[in-house]
Amino acid sequence: MSDMTEQEAWELDELLTGTTPEVDPSVQGPFIKRRAMVVALDQVSAQYLTAKMLSTKQSPTEIISDMIRREITLVEG
Repeated sequence: MSDMTEQEAWELDELLTGTTPEVDPSVQGPFIKRRAMVVALDQVSAQYLTAKMLSTKQSPTEIISDMIRREITLVEG
């Protein structure tokens, strides 16, 4: 992909800042659907997850996913 010229960048900026996006609130996208999956953690779990996240450089989602996969392996195994 080639770089934009300065003129193209200004035109794109004008288009994006001057155009109001059209949104249909009846359509639920992936982020809205996943909102139902939000779970509150107790203080100990939150501190553990934060410490693990900082030490492993993984996202909370990756850490929880790994924990669940290990648990499934132990139960099935």
